[in-house]
Amino acid sequence: MDTVALTIVVAVVVFVLLALYLSIRVVQQYERMVIFRLGQTGPNLVREPGLRFLIPVIDRPVKIDIREKFIEIPSQTTITRDNAPINIDFLIYWYIVDPLRSIVNVQNFAGALQGIATTTLRAVIGDILLDDVLSKRDQINEVLRAKLDEQTERWGGKITTVEIREIIPPRDVQEAMNRMLSAERTRRAVITESEGTRQANINVAEGEKQANILRAEGKRQSQLLEAEGYSGALERIFGAAKQIDEKTMTLQYLQALKDLGAGAATKFVIPVELVELAGQLTTFTQKGIAASREVK
Repeated sequence: MDTVALTIVVAVVVFVLLALYLSIRVVQQYERMVIFRLGQTGPNLVREPGLRFLIPVIDRPVKIDIREKFIEIPSQTTITRDNAPINIDFLIYWYIVDPLRSIVNVQNFAGALQGIATTTLRAVIGDILLDDVLSKRDQINEVLRAKLDEQTERWGGKITTVEIREIIPPRDVQEAMNRMLSAERTRRAVITESEGTRQANINVAEGEKQANILRAEGKRQSQLLEAEGYSGALERIFGAAKQIDEKTMTLQYLQALKDLGAGAATKFVIPVELVELAGQLTTFTQKGIAASREVK
């Protein structure tokens, strides 16, 4: 009896431990747990993070990671609107917003997302010209994100970002782009050189202008000073002349006539003043002779 009782106790303990093992689950903070009870589930069977209990054998738990993930779409050959083949690879960042639908509505969310991403890429690129594909990468990223987010909403997922990593155009297009880049660099160099030459000419002209202005100003100042000096000299001469009486002027004229007579010239230009002086001298001489006769 003791052996049978011990066996029963051990069996009960093992059963309890097994039941606890099967019924207790720990849900991490970044997880959600969807419970299938006898094959059925619903919103009320989605468990939040923490210690959760299940009904052994009846409940089957499925944990869903709700952290943001990324998937790499390998290089895809697509045809643009102007029939140019290009290779594009990109990344998709996504996370699960509805754990229930991500389990019930799709078998493999990541695989389904990769498949629909390739078809969506071809559809989007097929409506865009090659030049726009090469120059409007941000707009293409946003269009892809919006279309993929619309498609994956029914699967309980959310597309946050689409990033095109590399676009490889055809070889002839690459060569044309290199030639365009070289021509653009040459154009910029010519523009920069001409702009520098123009600025240098402007600086030289401005310098000459300033120099001419300074020279003209200096000449004007010199003429003003010369005129002021000449005016001062005339004023001094005029002031001195006002103090000279008639007799002094007469003596000066006589000295001038003496100097003319001592010269070697045979022709003289006699000012009117000397002629008048001669008349005055004659009159003065006659008066002197008459006076001397009266004295005799």
